[in-house]
Amino acid sequence: MTVLGVVFLAVMIFPVYWMVNTSLQAASGAAAADFFPVHPDLSGYATAVTEQGRNFVTSLVIALGTVVLTLAIATPAAYGVYRFRTKAGTVFLLVLLITQMIPAMVIANALYPLFNSLFLINSVFGLILANSAAGIPFAVLLIRAFMGSIPPALVEAAMVDGAGNLRAFLAIVVPISRNAIVTAALFTFLSAWSDFLFALTLTSTPEVRPITLGIYDYISANSQDWAAVMATAVLASVPAGLLLIFAQRYIAAGAVSGAVK
Repeated sequence: MTVLGVVFLAVMIFPVYWMVNTSLQAASGAAAADFFPVHPDLSGYATAVTEQGRNFVTSLVIALGTVVLTLAIATPAAYGVYRFRTKAGTVFLLVLLITQMIPAMVIANALYPLFNSLFLINSVFGLILANSAAGIPFAVLLIRAFMGSIPPALVEAAMVDGAGNLRAFLAIVVPISRNAIVTAALFTFLSAWSDFLFALTLTSTPEVRPITLGIYDYISANSQDWAAVMATAVLASVPAGLLLIFAQRYIAAGAVSGAVK
């Protein structure tokens, strides 16, 4: 089993290695690169930072804005469903689950005429709204699953001491639900950071262009400069990789805590 695990891991990691390897060989193509960069060249990274730096910052703003807006709506919504257990809340959760089955392309095409009438096309805020609309249902379901494991007696004790629903939510439920909230934030960030369909549908100007769309345009315009293309891909992978490294313990705790009461 260990040998099989190592083999499968090598197969999955090899594309990442080849991406980094190609980014360090400016004189070769993606398929003609040497297996190991004997003489590494960082010119591809210099080109990527110069030509894609703005797109990188745009993606960062969109992803962080999406996380803030998503958590600001999903966390109290999950608490409301957890605290006030009614038939309407059950129907609400079912509707959220159904929305997860709708393809992103359908949502993007439906949002275009609405955003066009609201003057949100080619807008960073428009992309934040679009990504939040896609991320809120999943965040509510995830956080609600964790809150379901919180003993109601904790909230009731706080309310007996004079706390209202808002105070109990902020002082009791949110700190206890930290793992689930961090997990939802991470998945929301990764989804917004890697978004391509919303960016392709709702933007058409270089002033508002996330890194995913920048890579897409970059390949079509610079298909011979694979070092710069791969360097851009490496830089675009750094934020997601760092978040996964620093938040993995919260992910493990938040993903399974809601399964056990």
